[in-house]
Amino acid sequence: MMKKHFLLLAVVCNIGFLSAQKKAVTETGEEVVLYPDGTWKSLEVKASRDTRLDTFVVSKPATSTFLVKGEKLDYGIWINSKKWSFKKNTKGEGDEEYNFTLINEDAYMMVIPEKIEIPLSQLKEIALKNALSVAPDAAIVYEDMRKVNGVLVGCAQMNATVQGVKFAYLCYYYSGKMGSIQVMSYTSQSLFPKYKKEMETLLNGFVLLDK
Repeated sequence: MMKKHFLLLAVVCNIGFLSAQKKAVTETGEEVVLYPDGTWKSLEVKASRDTRLDTFVVSKPATSTFLVKGEKLDYGIWINSKKWSFKKNTKGEGDEEYNFTLINEDAYMMVIPEKIEIPLSQLKEIALKNALSVAPDAAIVYEDMRKVNGVLVGCAQMNATVQGVKFAYLCYYYSGKMGSIQVMSYTSQSLFPKYKKEMETLLNGFVLLDK
């Protein structure tokens, strides 16, 4: 059930433009999204969040010994196969290439690769603006920069309510000449403190394979 609710937000959380609703600009220059019933919602991104300005340096743990290789772009995710299972998206539904599940638990992750290069500084904001069209309370509550296995990525924690379910997302964002990659882990907000360490461990398995 949790996974189905998340997918509603994940569809618009990717870096593509909004499609279900129309975007417009008010007379004062404010960006809004227009809904079919005539209502609208501001897409202005609020800057009130915890931000760490220095850069973390992290690497994959020794227990992550199995490499899941991407096919759309040259990336990989090192996992501990005793803790995490994975499944390739072969149905063509959604933009994710892989889905990961913490075995017998309620924490998940997906990888969304795209061949479009977008400035790293804008990736988080685009994802947030798109999320706001589905979850009006979506907000980035923490962000920083990290060098993960030698690769510079943006990190963001986002909270959002989807159909009454409060979710917490911990995501890595990469962009370079090959394209853009979102690595999005998630669980419920109440379970986030329990699973945060496991989610970060999996995120830290992210690598580029063309280096």
